[in-house]
Amino acid sequence: MQVVGYDAAPDPALYLASDGDVTHEPLESGRELSYSLGSRRCAGTVTDAGHRACEHDRAPYCDQHSSVWVCAKCTGTCLKDEMDCVEEHAIYLAAFAPALWKVGVTRAWRLETRLREQGAQRAAHLRTVKDGRIARELEAELAAEHDIVDRVRVPDKLPGLAREVDAEAWEAFYTQFDPVDTFAFDYGLDLTSQPVPETIAAGTVAGVQGRVLVLEREGTSYAVDLRDLVGYELTEGGETQDLQSSLGAWG
Repeated sequence: MQVVGYDAAPDPALYLASDGDVTHEPLESGRELSYSLGSRRCAGTVTDAGHRACEHDRAPYCDQHSSVWVCAKCTGTCLKDEMDCVEEHAIYLAAFAPALWKVGVTRAWRLETRLREQGAQRAAHLRTVKDGRIARELEAELAAEHDIVDRVRVPDKLPGLAREVDAEAWEAFYTQFDPVDTFAFDYGLDLTSQPVPETIAAGTVAGVQGRVLVLEREGTSYAVDLRDLVGYELTEGGETQDLQSSLGAWG
């Protein structure tokens, strides 16, 4: 059985493949996971017909099965043969604890889902425009003018999992844009200390924030980047490796 993908939102889950069939392992709070990690290789491809395995040892995907989403690099000049983002796009600000802001764009109808996929704790919908080209142009302008990033890596989000967004700083920042709407998200993690980063698939699910799965195990909380699980072979039965305890782990 191999991890061949995941959903971060709205219903977090792992995709598990065995002999071409794909099943979902839900990641709702309270669920017990009991898998040991084996070897890791390319996760292959998943289609409506099932899973096609790949034996290449590059993970999570080999060159043949890697894909680059060119829209992520767009700043208003289309990088495709033909522009296809001809539907309404939302421009937003996302906040990560304690005071990390980013600007982003997404198709308007996916706004809340996209924010949850990123694990945003607060957000502001700035405006809606008629297509992706205009949205990317405005995103690039906002990023440059206000010195904010347009992407936040998972390691930069981990320190804020057990903290709240600095509400005063966030309000001072987003209100200058006169937003259409604002959001506040609660992922139900209820953490009292920063979880220890690990790549494991055994423990009690505390919750999922963005693509970070938090597992409770023997009194310690662990933060697992779901992407880091993709490609691993899983065996039923709890992890046997020695894990770092949270006691004193962060000084």
